[in-house]
Amino acid sequence: MNRENKIETSVILNVMKYLGFRDVWLCRLNYNSAKAQHDKIWIFIVLLILSSCVTPKEVVEEPSLYRHPGLVVSHKAFTGWWVYGEGQHIFKDEETLEEYDLTFPNENMEELVELYLSVCEMEYFPMECEMTGNLNDNILTVQAFEILYIQGCGE
Repeated sequence: MNRENKIETSVILNVMKYLGFRDVWLCRLNYNSAKAQHDKIWIFIVLLILSSCVTPKEVVEEPSLYRHPGLVVSHKAFTGWWVYGEGQHIFKDEETLEEYDLTFPNENMEELVELYLSVCEMEYFPMECEMTGNLNDNILTVQAFEILYIQGCGE
């Protein structure tokens, strides 16, 4: 008990004696237990307030990204050259110069081959494109593409 509490307690006890209370020690015990209970209530209220003040967690959604252990999947645009020959579609990335096998899940493959041959007029002729899709290992799954420029002799 600090000095202020002792003075406060002694003042209360003297007032109680003056008013005629006989069992001053009993009143003193009741006062101390009430004060201790009052302190416990305040501690409880403070802890309750602090525990309810939880900062909200920031939720960041990644559009159309799927994360799997050991698997890197990203949805973005790639600029480079599309080459078709002997039934195989290949894409060479302009930035990294890496080659990826192409899959077109939303396209009819026969019509895609016809499109490539009508534009390039022969197999293994590079066509500059922007491919948008998912890269998984060495396979680029194309969701959309745009033909930018055709290499070779102009007419």
